[in-house]
Amino acid sequence: MNDHKAEFKSPLLEVQGLRKTFGGRGGKPGPIVAVDDISFSLNPGECLAVVGESGSGKSTLARTLLRLLDADSGSVLYEGRDLLSLPRAEMQRQRRYLQMVFQDPYASLHPRRTVAQLISEPWEIHPGVVEKSGRPARIDALLAEVNLPKHFSSYYPNQMSGGQRQRVAIARALALEPKILILDEPVSALDVSVQAQVIKVLMTLQERRDLAYIFISHDLPLVRLVAHKVAVMNRGRFVEAGPTDTVFDNPSDEYTRTLLASSPAIAEDA
Repeated sequence: MNDHKAEFKSPLLEVQGLRKTFGGRGGKPGPIVAVDDISFSLNPGECLAVVGESGSGKSTLARTLLRLLDADSGSVLYEGRDLLSLPRAEMQRQRRYLQMVFQDPYASLHPRRTVAQLISEPWEIHPGVVEKSGRPARIDALLAEVNLPKHFSSYYPNQMSGGQRQRVAIARALALEPKILILDEPVSALDVSVQAQVIKVLMTLQERRDLAYIFISHDLPLVRLVAHKVAVMNRGRFVEAGPTDTVFDNPSDEYTRTLLASSPAIAEDA
């Protein structure tokens, strides 16, 4: 379990006034504000959980941070450099340090590629990270980090369980030695029986590598377990943010109180 009182270094990531809108959908007038004036910082070894109901803007926020979607305004400073102002080629180089693990391992892994091919994909885009001669050993090491045996390197996704697929997705995200992982509902598509295995892998990796996590989830008991601080998102805005224990034990916003009360496990503990 993470120590919610842990001390952190200077921020890796500083986000200020981030905003993303979309045009109208389904005949509705636009713009639709999906991310509205979001600001936060993230330190090495820290886990920030972003929670909220479906449609609150959590996944759009994640994709905007990585410039998978273009922001309307604001800044995303990674080690002092504004990612939003970088040329596309330089942004691709910087993206190796900020990797994303998606919700559905069934969709995020190409079904006709072996685990070795999947993990080595990022090295084709960033060939200087690992020399070709060293890649088989590096694949074995990455599999070991996510608690999978080396013979899995020859497997295809359909030969693995959902939890094993997600651990391969995590290994692939680690291939470029990132400093930040954005985890978009990383265990919600998995059976409850294997969710704990994947979370244990993530927490061990965070401690071992001093990784920073942005952990997007609607699972409040899980968030309380893994996060150092929490931001509660509603209609594109952070309505409340702070240390995990403070937000859970003494929420200041009515939406946060409603969200906590709607979680059976949280309500039972209250």
